[in-house]
Amino acid sequence: MLTRPAPPYPAVSASHRATAEAVLAVLLPHHRSPDGHRHTAPGAFGAQHRQIAPAVAAGKPIRFTLPGFPCKSPNPAKVLGPLPDEGERLSLRFLDGLCARIAAVHPPGARVVICSDGHVFSDLVQVPDPHIDAYGDALRALIRDEGLAHLDVFDLRAVHGDLPYDEKRAQVHARWAPTLEALRAQTRSDPETRRLYQGITRFLVEDTAAFPGTRSALQRACRARAYGVIQRSRAWGGLIAEHHPGAVRLSIHPQPCGSAKFGIRLLDAPDVWMTPWHACVFRHADGRRELMRRADAERLGRLVLRRGRPSHFEAR
Repeated sequence: MLTRPAPPYPAVSASHRATAEAVLAVLLPHHRSPDGHRHTAPGAFGAQHRQIAPAVAAGKPIRFTLPGFPCKSPNPAKVLGPLPDEGERLSLRFLDGLCARIAAVHPPGARVVICSDGHVFSDLVQVPDPHIDAYGDALRALIRDEGLAHLDVFDLRAVHGDLPYDEKRAQVHARWAPTLEALRAQTRSDPETRRLYQGITRFLVEDTAAFPGTRSALQRACRARAYGVIQRSRAWGGLIAEHHPGAVRLSIHPQPCGSAKFGIRLLDAPDVWMTPWHACVFRHADGRRELMRRADAERLGRLVLRRGRPSHFEAR
């Protein structure tokens, strides 16, 4: 029997379809793509349209889920310390403002659930769970103190009760993660998966501040851990989908047009893979803010404190 392909857009009224396209128009200037270009044609984002349209038709807020905001890099040459700083503050304010702009075209508005995934990868990125707890608590406090009413935080503390984190990670992995063999095969055959694997490997190498072996041994270890990170990331995605059905999936990683995930750029950076938790904010003399490694920012400017804690650098 022949089956028809899925329509590019769901069967909703013309007015609802127009509203869904208007919501997409708010998102598109911030799309993060692998080629670094900004794609602004709504027709290239049918997956997101199909996710947005049901909430529009039902007159309900649009829910977005964004895995990320895990913990700070353990490499002191990249970040200011273990707690959220100006990079997270600006990123969270951007996301909250995005929801407010969506409310201007869809009055029920929107919410973003920050799916903080540090505990999912703790053993692989070699950041202790207590440090990740402190980062997550500070992230919630930042949202509260800034009055960011459109944001929520969801993390591994919300599932599997009071089990130790190691057991929670094992359960999430067992239920949702792809096999290592399947993932290796996909890395060889799929360019996007291969780019993700290479990007994560690079981050793991950079985040290792001290390693007792050779550079080649470090790279081998990080390549093995990168597969684990992708497995856990897929597993976390499955858990998020189960806990937040119907939400529009955002991603801090670059995503091509047509992907089920919408890659979103939080802050300007010279590298499409750079995030606030792998860098710090540098404020240029003209007011422009950019993410860069701490070691680079220190050479260009002076450190600024906020409430007694390192916040960002600014031009001298």
